[in-house]
Amino acid sequence: MTTIARTEGAVFLREFLRAPFTVAAVAPSGMSLADAVTATVPRAGDPLVVELGPGTGAFTAAIQRRLAGRGSHLAIEINARFAERLTDRYPEVDLAVADARDLRDVLARRGHRHADVIVSGLPWAAFAPGCQDDLLDAVVGSLAPHGAFTTFAYTHTRWAPPARRLRRLLRARFEEVVLSRTVWANLPPAFVYVCRRPAG
Repeated sequence: MTTIARTEGAVFLREFLRAPFTVAAVAPSGMSLADAVTATVPRAGDPLVVELGPGTGAFTAAIQRRLAGRGSHLAIEINARFAERLTDRYPEVDLAVADARDLRDVLARRGHRHADVIVSGLPWAAFAPGCQDDLLDAVVGSLAPHGAFTTFAYTHTRWAPPARRLRRLLRARFEEVVLSRTVWANLPPAFVYVCRRPAG
């Protein structure tokens, strides 16, 4: 494990202990999961990529690798400590300290109507039903018709009521919802939802 990975892991755990219901995980996602979640970020053109809940930046790094200096990368993080560290590590990322439910307003303030890709690191299983609804409404209202939305869930929670509810919500809001294979290299193992063609 690298020094950066150890440091980020310690920061993540500390923030989990401070606010377990907003962080909702004890360790950041691994590189294999980050690659799977960000696979919809195009390697050509100038897309606008929005990242919800970047935490310590596991997905941020993968998005930046795929963009390779192209397009725009907007990250929305509610935790001010995470946001400060991300700003220091990734000055090229436009970082907003805000609630992801305010995504449409954040985009509008920056002169954007839609995102081409929305990548989520949010802990869906930790959210109340109303919060899940509001977040997905914000995502659907902010995603371009040709765009893609990706998020992930831990395999061991796949059949828990919050996870089943999330699947129903995704299928009601997108014409296409594909589940990836299990990313066994992540701790804990996880899978990715890839959602396209937002309804309405």
